[in-house]
Amino acid sequence: MSPLNKRISFIAVFLVLCFFLLFLQLNNLQIKQANSLVNSKYNPLNNVTLSNLPRGSIITRDNYVLAYSKKVNDQYKELRIYPYGSLFSMIVGYDSLYYGVSGLEAVYNKYLETHLDNGQHLSDLNSAIDQTDNVVLTVSFQLQLQAQQALRSVIGQNGTGAVVAINPRNGDILAMYSQPSFDPNFLAEHLISQEKKYWSSLNPSSPTTPLLSQAYSQIYAPGSTFKIVTTSAAFDRPPYPNFAQTFSAPYVSEIPLPDSNLGLHNYAYEVCGGHIPYLLEVSCDTGYGLIGLKLGYPSLSQEADSFGFNSTPPLDETNVAKSVFPPACSVMPYIAYCAIGQYDVSASALQMALAAAGIANDGVIMTPHLMYEITNGFGQVVKKYLPTPWKFATSAQTASQVKSDMILVAQGGTAAGLFPSNLVVAAKTGTAQTAKSAGDNNWLVAFGPAGQGQTPKVAVAVVVPYQPSLPLDTTGAQIAGPVAAKVLVDALYDGLG
Repeated sequence: MSPLNKRISFIAVFLVLCFFLLFLQLNNLQIKQANSLVNSKYNPLNNVTLSNLPRGSIITRDNYVLAYSKKVNDQYKELRIYPYGSLFSMIVGYDSLYYGVSGLEAVYNKYLETHLDNGQHLSDLNSAIDQTDNVVLTVSFQLQLQAQQALRSVIGQNGTGAVVAINPRNGDILAMYSQPSFDPNFLAEHLISQEKKYWSSLNPSSPTTPLLSQAYSQIYAPGSTFKIVTTSAAFDRPPYPNFAQTFSAPYVSEIPLPDSNLGLHNYAYEVCGGHIPYLLEVSCDTGYGLIGLKLGYPSLSQEADSFGFNSTPPLDETNVAKSVFPPACSVMPYIAYCAIGQYDVSASALQMALAAAGIANDGVIMTPHLMYEITNGFGQVVKKYLPTPWKFATSAQTASQVKSDMILVAQGGTAAGLFPSNLVVAAKTGTAQTAKSAGDNNWLVAFGPAGQGQTPKVAVAVVVPYQPSLPLDTTGAQIAGPVAAKVLVDALYDGLG
């Protein structure tokens, strides 16, 4: 081959290679990187202020619109509206010019804000359009309102507390109300000076600020509701065979604690003892303190971890708190206090709702979630939640045993008389002393229906921390009990779960 022909052949091969590389890059830009290029901050089309563009709506499962954008005649053009104010603020969050987004507004921001939808196929690339998506929730407006009314009947409009209702089978959050709260409309104003003024009134640097949800951002000593976990540990991690079946606590009002001059006494120094079912039924602190000493820190800590303690629940929210079963419980004799949910053990209302839901669902705790599905402007489903297990807390056999003991609590124990006689409910009360001569944190967890052959559809947790407006000497049955009972019965009556 002549030198000229060689050069021509080389140039031809080089041009073919260049064409091939150009073809690959075009496909890379038009298909693989299409979404990132469309949404890039360097795309001139995206330099339009997002405040000038509409956002999608947030909607309850029963079709109440909780957040939407409204056209207004000012420089920002679109105003975010929250029709129900503080009722849903701890779920929906806010969209603020100055403070940004929180709650579901933040978690699903990329769907809610105006974005280019370039379709799913190559043929759609030339027909991309601006649109917003809508987030449909698992929450029921009616149950949320009923939860608010039930809680306020106990603590008033200015009190502190939380209610969480969940479907044990799939993790759907059915209601999640907490106080104190805030009105997100005042953080969505188009006057930054007013936003700052309202923000300041919420005392944002305080650990008790209304900006943090009492349902999932704040943690308290769970008191005797933690005995659900301790009871499960007695079956799952016994110090010797058949421990849960054979252990019997002495009938006393107080027990001495080893390696200390401390004692552990029952509520009002009542005398109690016996086997585990009766200990749970009457919430016998001395009996459960002895169980904690028998189990030891490693076993009880591992059981707490399996129920979700020391892990952050994967709820689709911002500022979700981790519940704690601390290493300090390993110091003798504090394991006895930890076994009854006191000392440094702390839990959110969400965590205790999940613990009850795990017992209700044969030992499996499903991932808690608020998003049911996301739809586009044409009503097409963009994304749908698929139920996923979070923790395998215990075995189905242990869950069945604990459920039976919790039914005794509701039928003749510390929660007796709270629930309708025609409804079989599993429950556990909790009272945690905050400090000597101070009041108590009050809890109740429950699920139902829990009768033979019935599938529990709703689990509820209520926490009412001590506050000056409440009497000093209170119990979970007195304060949190009526709230939990009302929400559970309402949810079942409304066919939720």
